[in-house]
Parts: sequence; structure tokens; C-alpha cells
Amino acid sequence: MFRRALKLAFPHTLPVMAGYLFLGLGFGVLLSQAGYGAFWALMMSGGIYAGAMQFVTIDLLLTGAGLVQAALMTLLVNARHLVYGLTMASRYQNTGGAKPYLAFALTDETFALLATFPVPEGLEAKQYYTAVSALNQAYWVVGSLLGSLLGQVLPFDLSGIEFSMTALFVVMLVEQWRNKAARPSMLVGVLSALLCRILFGENNFTLPAMALICLALLLGRKQLGTQEGAA
Repeated sequence: MFRRALKLAFPHTLPVMAGYLFLGLGFGVLLSQAGYGAFWALMMSGGIYAGAMQFVTIDLLLTGAGLVQAALMTLLVNARHLVYGLTMASRYQNTGGAKPYLAFALTDETFALLATFPVPEGLEAKQYYTAVSALNQAYWVVGSLLGSLLGQVLPFDLSGIEFSMTALFVVMLVEQWRNKAARPSMLVGVLSALLCRILFGENNFTLPAMALICLALLLGRKQLGTQEGAA
């Protein structure tokens, strides 16, 4: 029965597969260049599975960040998952023993798929949710492992590949700007980052900026919601 769930879920996850394999590849290469091999890629993608936070983790490892700083950074980067979790709580209510894994594997893309596509006829919701979540994580793990292995054997200089993370966020920024409803929240992020960069300096502005962004979006959620509705 679960094999059937995988078969029915697979077509829905194809766009995620394309993105996760590519981004996972970039993560694996960066991790390899930082001195961490395929074992670490497997452990991080299997145990952390946090997309952007895994890229940030490489910097945390290289800079020797403490546990408190790492915990705060993780909380702020992944705070949006609190919203996802609350949204999916009712759907996951009767998933039994699969619930812990479903909560762990609820990424942005998995949430989008589960919120968009109904459960196929003849399948239990738990089976479909688990199949989508497992397939998406498998794509990320495979991409990370391939990137880690390629990073160790590629014969050319990979200096500058760390810019891939910056490029990812630039693409996300452009997509938000193209969406008029998302522009106010994007401007909040940009202006908050610039202000904290001026106040706290190049090496210490990230955490204050993320805290300010969360606070600003929380306080202005009604106004932002009104603008999104108008758009």
C-alpha cells in the first residue's frame, strides 16, 4: 500500500526533486570544500534537513559558533515552520506513529504540496503525507551526497562556489519583488538588515536583523495582511 502511495505522490514531487537535487548538490560541494565528507552530508541532510539552515550551519562550523548562537540562529531562520506546523496540525491529527516524522519533514516545499494537492482517492491521508515527505527528503539527501562526493573528486578550483547561497537568496528576493503582495514584507527584511548592518557591523548584524524582522512582521501583520488582500 505504501508503494502505491509513493507511486501516486511521485508526480506531485517532481518540481521539488529538480530543486532539491540541485540545491542539495550545492550544499554537498560546499560542505566538502569546508573539510566535511560524505558521512557528514548524510548525517546533516538526514538529521537536520533544514535547507537554508544547513548552508548557514557550514558557516557556523567554520567560525566555531557556540551552542547558544547556533540555537538562536536556527530558531530565527526556521521560525516560519511554527506557522506551517499550526496549519498542518489538524491534518496530522490522526497520523499515529508517523506524526513525529511528518512534523520533522515539513519543509516549505512539502507544506506547499500537501496544502495544494488533495489526498488521492483510495489512499489514507497518513500514507500520502508520509510518501510526499519521504520522497522530498530522499531528493535532498541524494543531492547532498552527490555534491559531497563530487566536491572531493572534481579536478577544478571551486573557489567562489559559496556564492551559490547568495544567488539563491537573490533569486528569492527577485521573486518576492515580482509579487506585489510580498513587496512590503520584502522591504521590511531589506531595511532591517541594512539598519542592523550599520548599527552592529559586518560580523554581528545577522541575529539582530532577523529578530527585528520577526518583530516588525509580527507587529505589522494586520497591515501586511490588508495589503495582500488588496493585491
